[in-house]
Amino acid sequence: MNTKPMITRLLNTALSLGVLRLLISCVAVVGLASQALAAEPVRYGYRVIKSYPSEINAFTQGLVFHEGFLFRGTGKRGDSKLSKIDLESGEVLLEHDLSNRYFGEGIEIVGDRLFQLTWQSNLVFEYDKSNFDILGTHYNPTEGWGLAFDGENLFLSDGSARLHKVDPVTFSFIDALDVTFNGQPVANLNELEFIAGEIWANVWQTDFIVRIDPTNGVVVGVIDLTGLAERTARNGVESVLNGIAYDAEKNRLFVTGKYWSTIFEIELVEH
Repeated sequence: MNTKPMITRLLNTALSLGVLRLLISCVAVVGLASQALAAEPVRYGYRVIKSYPSEINAFTQGLVFHEGFLFRGTGKRGDSKLSKIDLESGEVLLEHDLSNRYFGEGIEIVGDRLFQLTWQSNLVFEYDKSNFDILGTHYNPTEGWGLAFDGENLFLSDGSARLHKVDPVTFSFIDALDVTFNGQPVANLNELEFIAGEIWANVWQTDFIVRIDPTNGVVVGVIDLTGLAERTARNGVESVLNGIAYDAEKNRLFVTGKYWSTIFEIELVEH
């Protein structure tokens, strides 16, 4: 019996199966790579649309655009304020000074009420937004950094990689969101803004804003504002990027920094 043809056929079959397995493996690898690529956060640069005047001595902690006006909360003990500002001129229309014992932080508006965090005093002030009369105070068990409102709940940052979901009536903590970039935690989340279904957050002491999916904490976009600080006068080494405000009616995005003399209206440019 001639076994050579049979051996040849077996070898060819084995070789074909090996090639097929290799092809399947390659397809699987390509598929996984495509999925990973699809999940990669979108990168953005920026284009400056317009510049507006800002108080260079304002240590900006919170920024909100509401009903045609800019609201700003500032920090530093002895200099912490809450202000209502005309965007075009920079004129302060209404102002409330915090006691010297408090270090003001992020702000947010919910209906006719305005909330202002304090840094390490575990205290949240609630104001009437029309006249800044204090309506009450709330306890915050964490540090206060930034606030954003999604139309139902507040989100509060405390300088870590965690955002706390907060009831806007009782200010009780009801849930938490751990923010990650490619599976790694993103710490130093600071000023917050809720924009078009996403939470946007300044990453303190960087030129970056991250766009966060509020359902799972995953960073879905990164905005690189490198070079923006060089386009404004600044006051000292603490003059870092901080402050995001959004005009939903006109789809305008505003950003600024601590001790910056300018508020910038910018447009994002996808890389």
